[in-house]
Amino acid sequence: MRFRDFLRASVLLLGAAATALTVVAMFAVARSDDATTAIVASAWLVAAAVAGTVRGARPRPTDGIARLIAAARTTATLPELEPGAILVNRHWPLALACLVATVAGVWFPQVPAVAAGYALFVALRWRNQPRAVQAIEERDGVEFWIERGSPLRAPRLLRLPGLRKIEAEPAAKARG
Repeated sequence: MRFRDFLRASVLLLGAAATALTVVAMFAVARSDDATTAIVASAWLVAAAVAGTVRGARPRPTDGIARLIAAARTTATLPELEPGAILVNRHWPLALACLVATVAGVWFPQVPAVAAGYALFVALRWRNQPRAVQAIEERDGVEFWIERGSPLRAPRLLRLPGLRKIEAEPAAKARG
């Protein structure tokens, strides 16, 4: 699976998780009939959205993604195309966290609200990462693919030859 497609899917999955957890938190807060929890949960979600938007505005990759790209192994062969397996392999902690927060929300309505805020923050922070990776790929003439590996180990990337983006010369330079 191409790394930038993986990042896009990650942002969508995090946004979906944030939405689902927000709904769970709404029902949990409504059931507990606690106005203070509702106000604090709403403030937390707004703060997470603002912080994620501000932190995600920069056009360069995050430090973790930059380390992954720098450590990518160069190869000339395309890996097996298993996007579903890779997504499940890499996003099982998100599914587990959503499940735990949903179950905990039965007794503690704050838990799904906190988890929703965190998922929202990360989704908004990563929203520009696929474009940053694409810019690196075009500049260097490579493609980054995520390698299927153990779900308990850090992900690894493969660097494959790709097409390089060549900018056209300005008209004034070309003439003379």
